[in-house]
Amino acid sequence: MLVRLQSTIGRNDLIEQMVLLPEPKKAFSHKACTAKPVNLIVAYDASPKSHTALDIAFWIAHQTRLATNTQVTVQAVYVVEENHNSQYSDIFSFAKHLTPLECPASNVSKTVTPVLTQPKLKAIAPHLQEKSLAVLQKADRILWQARSLAEEWQGSFKSHLRFGCIGEELTKVVELETADILFIGCQSANHPIIESLGSNFPCAVLGIPTCIDE
Repeated sequence: MLVRLQSTIGRNDLIEQMVLLPEPKKAFSHKACTAKPVNLIVAYDASPKSHTALDIAFWIAHQTRLATNTQVTVQAVYVVEENHNSQYSDIFSFAKHLTPLECPASNVSKTVTPVLTQPKLKAIAPHLQEKSLAVLQKADRILWQARSLAEEWQGSFKSHLRFGCIGEELTKVVELETADILFIGCQSANHPIIESLGSNFPCAVLGIPTCIDE
């Protein structure tokens, strides 16, 4: 996939720039012998770099479908992070009783993503404070932005809203979806999120190339 991207934009250094964690050898040998749909996971928070990562994932998915006729699904994951000083303790207490929220994968032009409007949220969890409701509404807007980009590419798309530690929740989604690649909008293997994933992460982790800023 990266070789194809390199050829398209006329560079030969993208692999060394973008691969922040290599694909495990045992996963590679299994996937090489097993034809299956491709799942690309993107850590997305609507920041410019995460938007770039999502755009690259959609481009790779599009080119892979054209070249191989393989089904490729791009999945955006937004994690509402929990910390010891969180002022939104009620939302994390509420989230523990929820099945992780996600939009089913399908062609986005035919998909209606549920909107977490304030009246609906109050009906589901009337005890949530206004600040926590605002957090969920912000998450909804962020995932809506990801879906809007997916509509431009007319590809298969799925979104996830998770609560907790970013590294842990990304790992859970990658394992649940048997992901082939995780995209993160950073440019260094020393980024705290990359370090939190550990050295035995189940799939390759790609960042965004430094040449994007040139």
